[in-house]
Amino acid sequence: MLRHALLAAVVAAGLSAPLAWAQAPTRTPSTQAQPASSAAQALHALFAEEWERGMRENPEEASWRGDKRYNDRWTDMSMAAIQQRMDGDRQALQRLKAIDRNALSEADRLNYDVFAWDLEKAVERQKYREYLRPISQRGGVQNAEGIAEVLPFASVKDYRDWLARMRALPALLEQNQALMREGIAAGNTPPRVLMERVPAQIQSQLVDDPTKSPFYKPFAKFPDAIGEADRVALQSEAKQVIAESVVPAYRQFDAFFKNDYLPKTRESIAAVDLPDGKAYYDFVARYFTTTNLTADQIHNIGLKEVARIRGEMGKVKAEVGFKGTLAQFFDHLRTDPKFFYKTPQELFTGYEAISKRIDPELVKVFKTIPRLPYGVRPIPDNIAPDTTTAYYQPGAVDGTRAGFYYVNLYKPEVRPKWEMMALSLHEAVPGHHFQFARGMELPDVPMFRRVGYFVAYGEGWGLYAERLGYDMGLYDDPYDRMGQLAYDMWRAVRLVVDTGMHSKGWSRDQAIAFFMDNAPKTRQDVVNEIDRYIGWPGQALAYKIGQLKISELREKATKQLGPKFDLRAFNDAVLETGSVPLEALEAHIDAWIEAQKAA
Repeated sequence: MLRHALLAAVVAAGLSAPLAWAQAPTRTPSTQAQPASSAAQALHALFAEEWERGMRENPEEASWRGDKRYNDRWTDMSMAAIQQRMDGDRQALQRLKAIDRNALSEADRLNYDVFAWDLEKAVERQKYREYLRPISQRGGVQNAEGIAEVLPFASVKDYRDWLARMRALPALLEQNQALMREGIAAGNTPPRVLMERVPAQIQSQLVDDPTKSPFYKPFAKFPDAIGEADRVALQSEAKQVIAESVVPAYRQFDAFFKNDYLPKTRESIAAVDLPDGKAYYDFVARYFTTTNLTADQIHNIGLKEVARIRGEMGKVKAEVGFKGTLAQFFDHLRTDPKFFYKTPQELFTGYEAISKRIDPELVKVFKTIPRLPYGVRPIPDNIAPDTTTAYYQPGAVDGTRAGFYYVNLYKPEVRPKWEMMALSLHEAVPGHHFQFARGMELPDVPMFRRVGYFVAYGEGWGLYAERLGYDMGLYDDPYDRMGQLAYDMWRAVRLVVDTGMHSKGWSRDQAIAFFMDNAPKTRQDVVNEIDRYIGWPGQALAYKIGQLKISELREKATKQLGPKFDLRAFNDAVLETGSVPLEALEAHIDAWIEAQKAA
């Protein structure tokens, strides 16, 4: 989906920022000293101007970044504004190509290449018109209040900005409807099996009591700095806006969705059935993996990884003395009550305890620990049934908001304890929190490099971080080791089922069955995962491909450096570039290996 359209939908849903940032260039002004050459000056001026354009045109992204200037508005989702943003991307690429790359320093050539890669992909994907599918089962305008999770609500102005956004919501809903109608006309719609989840999400907005609206939540609690008179006035105004604008707009949207849109969505789940679908799936596979691997190559890599990990799982099954088949062991892991907490609060307390256990062990595998703290939060109730087990929300660029590890507490009876260690290593520390926090703290690089996000690098690092639990001594329980293998298998299965559904004619049920046959994740999670891959083609391919590359580079460094190899230094080296395509990461690590040899 076009970066700006998807970002608006995803941020509105309160989902993980990587989901949004994966779509196109992240632009921030350079914090380097004024470059000396005219080429470098032009390059850094472009970085700064594009960042400002990105914030101005994407208010939700600005809010995510901690930039409060546009907190009173939504992204303009009219066709005219979308076209203007696409034109802006093409013009930025032309400006970039006019800069003499050979006149730049080595560091700025990397900046140039990363920026060019992202801009080229943003322009290439325009022809697929992803903005005609502005909502998904995982988020969109149906839960636009999710952006409030990252807003400060520290002053009266913060609340008035939220009131302004609430008043502007009917126009945003109308713009989304116009895009969806155009999508129907163009045959560019999401699969019906996913859209059938959306009416229940819209239903949460259809309240008779304004104080029960998700949009009212910020008004239920005020900071001490806001006086009683202002509190009463703000609450009164909020109730009025919700009753007179927000709820009626959602009632109209609900009728449109049920009567006009849902019946016209497509029965097919495959990306190849979209307009120019084969080229589209080839594109997203290349885009998300930052490689030139074909769907067939990725599918075969997945099959080999599935076979390897099944062998490792068999060893754990034997270690714990389970006498049945691997399938029976999976069923045991999914159903035995000892593997589950009874209440959401117990599950949340368990996540907090695991995070505290991980923190002191990080020094075993890193020399550099990021300064930015992180916390643990529950995923909002209105999206929890339809989203993943957990996700990470990065902190604000200026350090005024910590990073947060969001965990799903819906149905604790399907959230096994044995998955919690690997999940926490991936989503919090040393996974995404280290990656984003370290990136923002990198010295002497432009800010777009500090906060950028390439999925193969970012999710590859998260999956690699799960395996660092062995180096930290955190997998002493064989069931926790089974959890790590289950998560490794989860990402291997993705390679098979994503390519299977989108390029090989697999059905949804076939993909669910393959997943259930090869991983002990519960059916609730498996169905949500499969639906995520259907709705977001190609993204799930990046995790395993990225992990395999980082693991390959670690093995290369171990062999070439021998006794000189330092795991802590290697892990720091992987993170010190910020997020980059895998080819750039490999070049960096190759240079790091040579530097270690020379040292």
